[in-house]
Amino acid sequence: MKLNINNTIHEVVVNPATPLLWVIREQLGLNGTKFGCGIGQCGACTVHLEGTPIRSCLTPVQTVEGKAITTIEGIATGTTKLHAVQIAWIEEQIPQCGYCQSGQIMSAHALLTNNLSPTDKDIDEAMSGNICRCGTYPRVRKGIKRAAEILEASLSKKDTDHGEME
Repeated sequence: MKLNINNTIHEVVVNPATPLLWVIREQLGLNGTKFGCGIGQCGACTVHLEGTPIRSCLTPVQTVEGKAITTIEGIATGTTKLHAVQIAWIEEQIPQCGYCQSGQIMSAHALLTNNLSPTDKDIDEAMSGNICRCGTYPRVRKGIKRAAEILEASLSKKDTDHGEME
């Protein structure tokens, strides 16, 4: 089976009913995506499928063959530049135990891909399936707003640089 994960084609031999989470973690060694509840309720296993957040613990690998999958490892640019959401998470000191953070970041990333000016209601709806046992929800909201500012500033810089990247 061929999987397109983080813009890289991976050929895996696996039972087609195996949850995507286990292929990502065990076969590909991408351990940023976490196993939480195993029933799709906590959001720790969130990845993007063609840009849409999904629960990888519930997704049979056979249903994603040939589709673009992005994990937490795939949202940064290059090998050293963090995504704006990751930067905001650090700046706003969101993680405590950190276990839910990759799922939180993936959901926030999807929200900001489609909406650079989210309201509190937009944020709450986008993040509603992500459980943080440490209760950092107010900082998550603040982090998403900070990430939107970073993204808007980078878009403004591209406009003034005539679309050229550094």
